[in-house]
Amino acid sequence: VLASGKGGVGKSTTAVNIALALAANDSTKEVGLLDADIYGPSIPKMMNLKGNPELTPKNLMRPLKNYGIACMSMGFLIEETAPVVWRGLMVMSAIEKLLRQVDWGQLDYLVIDMPPGTGDVQLSVSQNVPIAGAVIISTPQDIALLDARKGAEMFRKVHVPVLGLVQNMSVFQCPKCKHETHIFGADGVRDLAKSLELDILGDIPLHVNIRETCDSGQPVVISQPQSDAVSLVQCTLNRVDGTSHRCSLNRKVYLNVAQGNKVL
Repeated sequence: VLASGKGGVGKSTTAVNIALALAANDSTKEVGLLDADIYGPSIPKMMNLKGNPELTPKNLMRPLKNYGIACMSMGFLIEETAPVVWRGLMVMSAIEKLLRQVDWGQLDYLVIDMPPGTGDVQLSVSQNVPIAGAVIISTPQDIALLDARKGAEMFRKVHVPVLGLVQNMSVFQCPKCKHETHIFGADGVRDLAKSLELDILGDIPLHVNIRETCDSGQPVVISQPQSDAVSLVQCTLNRVDGTSHRCSLNRKVYLNVAQGNKVL
């Protein structure tokens, strides 16, 4: 699972590009992407997907697919501009359906894009799905780091391995003079990782290409595979996958509902 304590730190963008990089690395691997953010689903727009899931003869929803990734999101089940004004029990029911009533087929990886915070959704997913590991996404600013720490401690409390942290929007480089500006502060995530005794899995800059490509439904891993941004995403993925493998040696990570080998 990819998680964050604070919203707006680039978690969904990172989840999308990680899922696409997993598929790009090995065309024989089947990758799924679950948008667990009920109130603010982002995956449909980023993956350029619209429409409602079809139902199988067993009344299971078929994920929508693009770029070789099977995707499921609450955004496929409601109008694009409709707000989700639900109490906790309805949200939990929706999460249960997204987890249990989807025909994922034979997956090798299921990447779960979690909502921000440490609430009902995080607890439900953690307690009902054998997760290979959690990756915490944060910007370097102090406010985001406070909640990132809470997110990491929450996963530890429910016995989900925390694979490490990704420092997102770490630096902005002027496209003309190449001067680097640390808009959100410098190395805050590294300091947090050190205090939590966790690894830094990636350091991704604030780059206009990453934002523009996701907004257009053509994520940078797909539209600009040779770019520096994709190289950084790939380095992050390599560390995530390697750490996940080490953590799963002594932990069952098979997901019955998704028939997947790893849930990230």
